Amino acid sequence: MRSAPYPPLVPPGRDSFLALEGLVRADELSVVFQPIVGMHDGALFAYEALVRCTRRELASPPVLFERAVSAGCVGRLGRMVREIAVPLASGIPLFLNVHPLELEEAWLVRPDDPIYSHDSDVFLEVTESVPLTHFELCQHVLHEVRVRGGVYLVVDDLGAGYSNLKRIIDLEPKVVKLDRELIVGVDKSKRQQRLVENVVRLCRDLDATVVAEGIETASEFDALRETGVHYGQGFLFARPQFPLPAVSWPPAPSS
Repeated sequence: MRSAPYPPLVPPGRDSFLALEGLVRADELSVVFQPIVGMHDGALFAYEALVRCTRRELASPPVLFERAVSAGCVGRLGRMVREIAVPLASGIPLFLNVHPLELEEAWLVRPDDPIYSHDSDVFLEVTESVPLTHFELCQHVLHEVRVRGGVYLVVDDLGAGYSNLKRIIDLEPKVVKLDRELIVGVDKSKRQQRLVENVVRLCRDLDATVVAEGIETASEFDALRETGVHYGQGFLFARPQFPLPAVSWPPAPSS
């Protein structure tokens, strides 16, 4: 039994709609997709949806979401991005980013959220730092989402800054994504390659699939294949775009 109740979810209110209207319009947002592919055969695993905004001052997704946090509408913004992305990826497993503060709002557990109408698996990406400050709430929301089936957790950005592996163990993610910080230079450092091998081995032991993101060169790709990483993502295979981009396979040699 839990020693204390879960933190309460904040139901969506009209204020969040008005705040979002003051920040960005739906017609100023779009979504591009980047493939996640098998490291040994190039087979498509899924696409990640990435938001884009036509407003110059909001062109950076992190800036867009931080502005939404300040305005008190980050949950509504996340919902809007899903409303755009899900219909564009019918029949394809889809990775969707979830801002940490979205876990404090009730959008994700609403039965009419687009993730529940998607006709393939949905993978919700949260950064590995989220459990440090929202762990109990994160567990609660993810439990509510998981029991409906076809929706899985992805721990994103493993290796970017401080990594709390105990929290990753507790969350039991389906997928772990290695941050670019662990990828860049892996082809030039045997020590770094061994580090990635050990992380991959740990994730395998925890029944988690591993994705290396930010792969940009053929030499990085070759080194990562030796570590046992299951899937890869990065400019080497395709740049984010819409319509859904084809996978470049086999990866072109570095120039």
